[in-house]
Amino acid sequence: MPDPLFASRLSRLSILLLLISGLITTSACGVFVKPKKVQVPQLLKPLGEANKALLLNAVNRHTTVQSIQGKIDIQFEDTSFADSGIVEKYRQTEGTLVLQRPGKIYLGIQFSFVDIAQMSSDGERFRVAVLRGDEKYKRFVKGTNSAIYPKLEEDPGPATTSSKKPTQKEAVSALSNLRPQHLTDALMIQPAGDPNLVYVQSEFFLEEKDSTPTAKKDTRVVRGYYLLEEFTQPTSGEARLVRRFWFDRVNAIRLARVQFYDDRGLLLTDVSYSNETAFGEGAKYRLPARIEITRPHDQYKLTISYQMPETVAVDKEFRPEAFILENKGELPEVDLDERLRKKATPSP
Repeated sequence: MPDPLFASRLSRLSILLLLISGLITTSACGVFVKPKKVQVPQLLKPLGEANKALLLNAVNRHTTVQSIQGKIDIQFEDTSFADSGIVEKYRQTEGTLVLQRPGKIYLGIQFSFVDIAQMSSDGERFRVAVLRGDEKYKRFVKGTNSAIYPKLEEDPGPATTSSKKPTQKEAVSALSNLRPQHLTDALMIQPAGDPNLVYVQSEFFLEEKDSTPTAKKDTRVVRGYYLLEEFTQPTSGEARLVRRFWFDRVNAIRLARVQFYDDRGLLLTDVSYSNETAFGEGAKYRLPARIEITRPHDQYKLTISYQMPETVAVDKEFRPEAFILENKGELPEVDLDERLRKKATPSP
């Protein structure tokens, strides 16, 4: 008759041997499985160093230009622009741009030497002319820079499914809602360092796509930035963010981005700068040749690239009337100030 104690010990020994065997097998599998390569975004180096004074100087270096006149390429990007209609047809166009401090702008948008739209601002009032499309969609819009208007739209008509493509009417509406004064501060940065404002410096690291020409597809890198935030003086215990400047620190200090905020802290305009190069005769200035302007709440994005920066006229003096667009085509006029007055006046 088998010894019960011996049988129990034998059973425990068998279980222990099975456990040891399993551990050895698992370890061996781990040793011989080929490890999976995972790309870790690399921090770009070397990183430039700067204090607040140097960052302010980097901003104000861009503010010495008093005027710019040149030919540009324009790319429309965003959901507000139609997938059909005139904006799709003219999504990539060219234009003539004239800027002069403080806040004056004229922009003519052309396609195959034909004017599509024109817009201007004299620093106080703006005018936008939509010149192409069906006759019923052409218009001449005017208003005040400091005013806040509801989005200019026509009667949307009966409800449609979301799968239906936007119409030409929606495309023209997008062009009509472009505001030239939204471009002036983006294209001609206002000085920084106002003693009535507060400036705060910080450091930031952002993982982003590697934009170098030799980079492999989908390669990610980590880029170091300095942030310089511009606040109003605190009143009643509160301060308001006005602008946030981003400085690329890789190899040197470069102004790469500016964000503008409203009284509620909402992001009004987000501007990115790249392709810094020599501008004008004699290469007196080095300025960004590519500017991306995003208006998130207005749902549009424009990318503006100077065609030949070396031929751009810099610091030329323009007469005031150059920034007052006239309705020479006798387009139907839309006075946004008059619309606001009528809306505010109660019906008898």
